[in-house]
Parts: sequence; C-alpha cells; structure tokens
Amino acid sequence: MLKIVYFQCPTGISGDMCLGALVSLGVPVEYLIEKLNGLGIEQEYQLRSELVHRQTQQATKVHVDLVHHHHHHHHHEHSHHHGRHLPEIEEMIVKANLPSRATAWSLAVFRQLAVAEGAVHGIEPEKVHFHEVGAVDAIVDIVGTCVGLDWLGINTNKEGLPLIYCSPFPTGGGTVRAAHGQMPVPVPAVLKLWEMRSCPVYSNGIDKELVTPTGAAIATTLARSFGSPPPMILKQVGLGAGSLDLPIPNILRLWIGESSNLQTTVTDVANTHHHSEHHAEHHAEHHSESHLEPISVLETQIDDLNPQAIGYIFDALFAAGAVDVFTQSIGMKKSRPGLLLTVICHPENLAICEEILFRETTTLGIRRTTQQRRILQREIQQVETPYGKVAVKVAWKGEATAKVITNVQPEYEDCADLARKHNIPWREIQRLALHNWYSHN
Repeated sequence: MLKIVYFQCPTGISGDMCLGALVSLGVPVEYLIEKLNGLGIEQEYQLRSELVHRQTQQATKVHVDLVHHHHHHHHHEHSHHHGRHLPEIEEMIVKANLPSRATAWSLAVFRQLAVAEGAVHGIEPEKVHFHEVGAVDAIVDIVGTCVGLDWLGINTNKEGLPLIYCSPFPTGGGTVRAAHGQMPVPVPAVLKLWEMRSCPVYSNGIDKELVTPTGAAIATTLARSFGSPPPMILKQVGLGAGSLDLPIPNILRLWIGESSNLQTTVTDVANTHHHSEHHAEHHAEHHSESHLEPISVLETQIDDLNPQAIGYIFDALFAAGAVDVFTQSIGMKKSRPGLLLTVICHPENLAICEEILFRETTTLGIRRTTQQRRILQREIQQVETPYGKVAVKVAWKGEATAKVITNVQPEYEDCADLARKHNIPWREIQRLALHNWYSHN
C-alpha cells in the first residue's frame, strides 16, 4: 500500500496553513525547530503553534514570529522587505543538513517559484530578488513543510517527488498590498504558477487573497495532479488554519491515505538513501505510460584541477543523487589539455550537484540544460551461482504481460566481490550469472 496525501483547499493554501495541517497530523513542532535551525536563521524568528477556531471548527495555527520584524501574516500582507536571491536561498538549504528528501523538495519549490517570478518580471530565475518568499517566515514555511512531509513518510515517485494530489484552487479576488505596490488577486506569481501546471481554478465568491505565492509554489511543485481525490483508504486528516476569518471555515484539510492502485512509479521511503542508479533500476514499475522523463545536464570544462580530485568529485555527486557522471578529454585555449565534466541528474537534484561542482572544482561557470530521455523499464533480480548470489539488471520493452527482454547484465560489483573472494576470474562469475539467469527464464 502506498502512503499518499491530498490537499483539499476550499479556502486556498498558504505556507503557514501547510505547517498547521502537518502539526495537526502529529509532526512535532520541536522536530521542525531542530531541523530548521540548520538554516542558520534561528535568531530571526520563533516557531509556535496553537489550536484556534474557524467558524466553530477547531484547527491548528502555526505562527512564525519574527524577531525585530512585524508578525507573520499571510493572505493579505505582502510587505516583507528582507529579500534574498535564489542562489543564497539554495545555499542555505544545501548546507542545512536536512533529510535528503526535504532538501530536494525545498530546492524544487524555490526553483519553481523563481521560474514563475522570473517570467513575471522578464528576468532569469537566478536574478529574482524574492521579497515575499525571501523573507524569513516564508523560508520557514516552505522548508518546514518539506521537512514535515518527509517526517510523515509519504511515498515518492521515480523522480523522488512525494505522492501528493491537490484539489482545484479558489481564485479569490480584490487587491493586496505587495512589495511592488497594490496588486490584483490572484497576484501575478500565483497566476504564473497555475499556468505552468495547467491548474483547475474556480471562484468561491470570496474576494480575499486565498492562495499565496508560497502556498501555490508548494502545491504546484509537489502535487502530481489536481482535481478530485484519488482512490484511497482515508487514515487521517490534518487541519491547518489560515489567518483570516472567512464566511466558510478557513482551513486547509490535508488527507493522509493508503492506495494500492495508483498508476505511477513509486519508491519506498526506506530506499531513498540508496545510490541513485540502483534507486531507478529497482523501482521501475509496470505501467502503460511512455517512459519519457525530464533530465538535467550540467557541463563544465576544467584545465587547472589536480586529477586526484576527480574521483572524490564523482563520489560526492553520486551521493547527492546524480544519475551519471563522466569526463571527456578535450583541448582548451592556449593548447591546454583539459576535461569536460558532465553530470546527469534529476531536476530536483540540480542545485545540489551545482553546489558540489563549485565547491570541489576550480570552475567559474557551469552550463545547464534540461533534456528529455527515454528509459527502458528495468529491475534487479537475484541469481544464485556456485559462488554466491549475483544481482542481475534486466531491462525490457512493452508491458509486464507481453514484455520483450532487451538487456540482461550482471552487476559488476557483485561479480567483482565474488571473484576476489574465491580467487577466480571476474569473467567466469559473469558467465555463470548469465547462464543461470537464462536457464530459469
């Protein structure tokens, strides 16, 4: 059974409503504080929660009280003035020593928001100066939400994103005062985020700001789809209160459920720390969708780095979730021999991999592209040999009921371990593994 989440947003969504719903579900405030302290801004705020009532219904309200700043106030207040650029926020997150999934999700949310804000203002995402979401309270909202979702143990898909689904969004109405002046509701960044994901929206007749940029970024980045709840066995409901008193209860309802029939490729929480290549191989499931996925490619040339560092860089990149890393010998300016270092990673791991390249190499710039890659379905099977077990990677085309095997390869490390242990050729272990696999298939 898969553990999934459904965001029901009858009065919209904001970052503090997400935190409230998560605390309502049992995520300890003390745990959130402990993890958020790694961001290095713990002197700038205090986190607390309380039970409140919204139209006679009880819900959890989480407050991020700013030290020497005005009180945290969502839904109609956008006058935060302490802003940061995306690279600074990404660096804070990468260095915070958060759970790996929370790190990846937080980076993905901020990247999505930067793309939207950049599109609104006609600038590159890295040059966006965040007013609303660069403020301390909004950073705490986004990172805290990702930490809380990780704590709940939600299953993920093969891209490593949580199995979250979301209701349509109420548009709200009226105007709101923001860093750039008086703005119509929905504010431009929210509209752009909805457009980027083709989100369903509707009017519930309430002319207030119901969906904030922070809430929209969380939902549009992490939700797999938008609409009615997917089939599930409902296990628990968390209730997160918004700041405003509205004609209907201003509560985000976060459903936790179990499902066994979602058409998706998933991973188990326990496997999220495995090497990314084995992660992808082990969890490629049988489904009918085309196996196309977005993939990020980073490239940089290096001609002044000690070659001994390359192996260490490879290990660090793979540990950070890189799908593949390789080098090519090239000739550079002034006839210097150099290396072209290429990293292939899932988009949510791009920022972490870039950080490693800047930290561990002498490069001054990194090129990044997003490409589409088609992948075969695959899985790891265990094969017995006279010398021990060998993992065999099996790839195929087609469906599980009519699949065509295209590639069968014993895992190198398993063969090497047995060859060393028994002092026999590596090729003999590989041959035996292949022979035994074909004998039983």
